[in-house]
Amino acid sequence: MSTNTTSARWVRLIAVTTIAAAGLLLSGCSLLNQLTNTTPRDASGTPTAENDNADVFSIKVGDCLNDASVTGTVTTTPIVPCNKPHDSEAYKSIRMKDGDFPGEEAVKAQADQGCADAFPGFVGLSYDDSNLKISYYFPTSDSWESGDREILCTIYDDGVKTSGSLKGAKR
Repeated sequence: MSTNTTSARWVRLIAVTTIAAAGLLLSGCSLLNQLTNTTPRDASGTPTAENDNADVFSIKVGDCLNDASVTGTVTTTPIVPCNKPHDSEAYKSIRMKDGDFPGEEAVKAQADQGCADAFPGFVGLSYDDSNLKISYYFPTSDSWESGDREILCTIYDDGVKTSGSLKGAKR
């Protein structure tokens, strides 16, 4: 009887060790994917090469994107160096206050206002006087649960690829 108890303990120990090792392995795969799916950047943080499948949470103000066809809930988007033709440019990050998720309409209202307020300082012209457009990435109820509070404003020239930054474009 004592032998069976000892055997059962060893079986449990091996099972727990196997499960723990599998968990670490799977975590490692996820981490490896994040590490190998990063956008190459220079010392200043500027992208130096394209990443067609960049994690949306890796987008920084100043990054240029090929995201014209992106719709709905987004987890990845193409980031390109701004000297290459691109669809949009991230120009403002807005941090929302912690608390309960305010609802999609409230998030969009804050994004509309915040991105519009930042527009003239970036472009050098009011939104109403400009031919450039605004879009944004925003927290969903699911991403909010994971701590996402960022609204990321983007600027684009409707239907036209841009090379270079739109900062100070005055158009």
